[in-house]
Order: sequence, then structure tokens, then C-alpha cells
Amino acid sequence: MNPSKIILQNLFCTGKVPRHLFHVSCRKTNKGVDKVLKHVNSELKAISEAGLWKHERVITTKQGPYINVQNQDSKILNFCANNYLGLSSHPEVVDAGKKALDEFGAGLSSVRFICGTQSIHKNLEEKISRFHNREDTILYASCFDANAGLFETLLSQDDAVLSDELNHASIIDGIRLCKASKYRYKHLDMDDLESKLQESQNCRHRLIATDGVFSMDGDFAPLVKICELAEKYDALVFIDECHATGFLGKTGRGTDELLGVHDKVTIINSTLGKALGGAAGGYTTGPKPIIDLLRNRSRPYLFSNSLPPPVVACADKVFDILMDGSPLAEEIMSKTMRFRSRMSEAGFTISGGNHPICPVMLGDAKLAADMANDLLDMGIYVIGFSYPVVAIGKSRIRVQISASHSDEDVERAIDAFIKVGKKHNFIS
Repeated sequence: MNPSKIILQNLFCTGKVPRHLFHVSCRKTNKGVDKVLKHVNSELKAISEAGLWKHERVITTKQGPYINVQNQDSKILNFCANNYLGLSSHPEVVDAGKKALDEFGAGLSSVRFICGTQSIHKNLEEKISRFHNREDTILYASCFDANAGLFETLLSQDDAVLSDELNHASIIDGIRLCKASKYRYKHLDMDDLESKLQESQNCRHRLIATDGVFSMDGDFAPLVKICELAEKYDALVFIDECHATGFLGKTGRGTDELLGVHDKVTIINSTLGKALGGAAGGYTTGPKPIIDLLRNRSRPYLFSNSLPPPVVACADKVFDILMDGSPLAEEIMSKTMRFRSRMSEAGFTISGGNHPICPVMLGDAKLAADMANDLLDMGIYVIGFSYPVVAIGKSRIRVQISASHSDEDVERAIDAFIKVGKKHNFIS
């Protein structure tokens, strides 16, 4: 063995050299790898110097309105989870997962069409269909997978897809996979959408794709007008409801219920990983022929393991809670209105509509990061969002209200924002 390698090995055995350094120093030189790593390191340096580094805070407790964060002395109020209904750690939901773990196991070790479909998968799909009043539903490992599997399965080179420019990354990536003609219309701009519909009239099928609620801004798609244009130009409407399902609309069915166009939206994709238990999983719900086609052709469905039984059971219990007439949707909207109104009175600009996503617009990336760190020191867990998650100059702290927050929790967060805003001379 090379003498230098023997020395390094002896140092490693005494714990004086980290394993990864020993591995790198002992491998054969590969100029191609070294070249790539040099480029990657320069990219990382640029990210750090621009104040755009995404630090991961480590939570040491279960999800809830209060959490413990590593290196923080006390419990922290969490205002940046997608746990809109506060059900991620609900006792009934957790108990359902435990029972499924005992009865159905930890996982299937298979995809759905081989030996990965259990009775609980079919039961959940049927329940989701009833919840949305749709014909059929297909489960995925995530809504990202649902969006990745839809467009290339449904659309060909003879078709067209028209997408809002601020749609979620998973919609954008899903559209990239399909061979259809691609049209991107300006955010919420119905004149531009109509122009694109006119341009694409020679296509066989056309699908308008939009988020129901846009996750970074908390604004709503103008579904009434979108559906009117779809009828006028013989197009289908698809909405991603990840930030709407369970709490928007009178019964929590989502944006289409809220805006009164339930019967005009053809396809809905949503997630089980936000309001509906917070674990994982996504789905597509809509006409049965489309769902049948996805079961036979959708690559993320055909080539990904089935959802683990505990995740399925937890989501199933959440739908039971919602369909039994839960008041959670009303509670979250009341707290949302309180936060938005008081923050606006204090001098902050809160983007979007009356949605639990409450982006506090700050503009500067470093300011957003610094204020988020100061708020953490005051016991408020929020995150600063900057490029590439949002556009340059549009940095913000995205606050998300949960039904599990008390009125006192909301007031405490507002007071902390006011103190930190004054400290940084952002408000007077």
C-alpha cells in the first residue's frame, strides 16, 4: 500500500481524519470529477456570497403549532408549515397509521400493478373521488409525481397545453415531459390566455393548466374566467389544488368549490402531504377514462413503489374527519383574516388573497434571511424565500397560518414581526 495512504488510514482509525477526506485522498485522480467539483464549488460560493444559501433547521419534535428546534432553548411557534388543518400529529390520524402498520405492514416492496395494491389503497381512492365528486382517483407517491405523470400521458404532439407562468415547478417539469405544443400565459392574465387559445386553435386537444392557489403569493387562479374561456374554445381545465384541498370552500373541497366552478374543472391534482395529514402522497381525480389511461401509461405510477400503508391510513382518517363536518376550515380562515389585517395596519405588505399563505413582502434577500433569523430568536419559526424560489427583488417571508394556532399564537407572531420590522427600519 502507498505509504501516505497507510498514514491516512492510521489517522482515520484514531478518529483524527474524517472518513470523507480519507476517501477523497485515497481515490485515483479523475480530472473529469475534479473539474466538475471545481465548478460546483464555485457555484456554491456564489450562492453563499449572494445570501441565498438554504440553511436547514433541525426540528427535534413532531409537527405542530409548537416545535423544538436544535440549538434553540425553548419551544418555537411554527408559522411556516403546510399543516393548514393542524392534522399532521392529530391523535386519531396517528392512531390510524399505527393500526395500519400492524395490519398491513411498513410497505409493499412493489408497484401497484404487480403486487402493490391493498384494499386500503382502493378505499382511499374511492373516498377521494367522493370528496371531490369525481368519477375516479389514482394515488401517487407525491403530487410532484402526479404532475409528472399527467401531461405526457394525456397529451401528444397534436395537442397543446396552456400554463400560467407562475405555476408550481412540478407542473412546469411535467409539461416539459410531454410532446404537446406549449404556451405560457402571463400570470392571471386572461387576455393573454385567450390570445394563446386563439393561437392554438389548430391543435387537437387543449388543456389549460393552473395552480388553484399559487404557493409563493397566496393568490387565486381566476377560475370563473378560465372556465368561461375553456368552454368558448373547447379546452379542458386542470388545477393543482395542493394549497387548497381540505380548507378552501364551504366544505373544504378546494378552489373550484370556493369559486363555484366545481362542475367545469375536468382534472384535479392534489397532495396528501399538506393539509391532508402532512405525510406524503398525491393523487389525480377526474373522469374515469382518464384515470384508467393513467393507470396503464403514467410512468411515475407504473415505476414507483405503492404508498406505504401507514400513510394511506392516515390520509383516509383525515378525509373521514373532513367529511364528518369539521369546523377546521372556518377556524383557519378566521385566524388568517386576523393576521392579514393586523400586519397590514402595522405597515407590512401582505401578498395574495384571503388565504392562509401570507407572504410578507420584503424585496431584499438578505433582509428576508436576517429578519427570519431574528424572528427565530424571538421564538417564531419562519423562513425567508429568495431566488430561485421567487424572482429576484421579490424576496419575502412566507407565513402560513394553521387551524392549530390559537388567537394568542397569531398575536404573538404579529407582535414579533412588528418589533423585528422596526429593528431593521422596514416599518416605522
